[in-house]
Amino acid sequence: MESIAAKLAMLQDQVARVLALAKKRGASAAEAGAHLDEGLSVSARLGEAESIEYHRDQKLAITVYMGQRKGSASTSDLSPTSLEETVEAACAIARFANEDRYAGLPDPEKLAWEPPDLDLYHPWEIDPDQALERAIECEAEALQFDPQIVNSEGATLTSHHGIRVLGNTHGFLHGYPASRHSLSCVVVGRRGEEMQRDHWYTVARDSKELESPACCGRKAAERTIARLGARPLNTRTCPVIYAAEVATSLIGHFLAAIRGGNLYRQASFLLDSLERQVFPEFVHIHEEPHLRKGLGSAPYDSEGVATYPHDLVQNGKVKSYILGTYSARKLGLVTTGNAGGVHNVLVDPGPLDFQDLIREMGTGLVVTELIGHGVNLVTGDYSRGAVGFWVENGEIQHPVEEITIAANLKKMFHELLAIGRDVDRRGNIQTGSIWLSNMTVAGSPLKH
Repeated sequence: MESIAAKLAMLQDQVARVLALAKKRGASAAEAGAHLDEGLSVSARLGEAESIEYHRDQKLAITVYMGQRKGSASTSDLSPTSLEETVEAACAIARFANEDRYAGLPDPEKLAWEPPDLDLYHPWEIDPDQALERAIECEAEALQFDPQIVNSEGATLTSHHGIRVLGNTHGFLHGYPASRHSLSCVVVGRRGEEMQRDHWYTVARDSKELESPACCGRKAAERTIARLGARPLNTRTCPVIYAAEVATSLIGHFLAAIRGGNLYRQASFLLDSLERQVFPEFVHIHEEPHLRKGLGSAPYDSEGVATYPHDLVQNGKVKSYILGTYSARKLGLVTTGNAGGVHNVLVDPGPLDFQDLIREMGTGLVVTELIGHGVNLVTGDYSRGAVGFWVENGEIQHPVEEITIAANLKKMFHELLAIGRDVDRRGNIQTGSIWLSNMTVAGSPLKH
């Protein structure tokens, strides 16, 4: 079997080749990226194998610049002939494109000439039989957890690894391998005529850091049982706690609002927000792209610009936007190494755990699932379907469904009351539960 080093060298050679071809065909500058991804995915349902899939995907994309004119093309065929045709297509597009004075490669001094090793590659030597065994164990634990668990939508195990290579005509050429493994389970509960479903998943760069199959299955079952007996609420205004697994979406809306593309298009409710108070003073949000084994870690962004730790929010004030080279130039600013997105956004936790937050809130709503996409990034207006629990006297009283929660994100951020220490570390955005001041809770389902 071809080694990872050999595959990396092969992709680097192909990227170098297309960059040389672009220069030969008259490009003033060019950048190219290639990836090769491979993996295994298995699903089991009711103790039997449901699917076994092997994945292999490869692609090379190139962007060429003819002065300030830009053209891009891509291919999944990495043969020499196909690569030549792809370069020619990109050059042809650039020749007919409109000039854009902001287009071009990043400044050379911004590139990651000495990228750090972030320990992202941990391949899992697991065969389909072993993978199915784990998936079946996960589901079996969920099914035997409680007699009210009556059915399953199955358990799925995935194991993927890949290589990314990036190069440009400034002389930057680098690549690295990375891995990602996950296990998930979805089960159905029944009480009388009512049925509910819920899920759980675990994900990591290193398979040794996944939760056990039994633990994953048990959490899926616990969450499903907890939802039985759900009912709507009458329309009211009350405090709301977003459980950690959905609180990440709130931070995601904030990140979208300070993303360069939305800012230069005037499509954000946080225009001109640098150094402005958006959150209470205790809120600290920062990007840590160099966490070893981090799910969002990266030594450089999709342009090769070096990533670096920095504050997005400090003492509640916006300290940095999220910028790639193009959006930074449009705004008269400097890239933050975020072309292609963010890398490990951490929200500092407070002293209270989830149960503490519930006790402190006293009466209100806990949200554990969101439905629909009712967010207007231009105005900040927010309205989404929700599922969760009603709280009185600092204790959960009953599960809730068929409700809509609404407010404005500016107000929600400004009136944020606390961040829990129950941090969900399963993604690129990591935060604890978030307790918000009053929101409108409407006792009717969100219309789709």
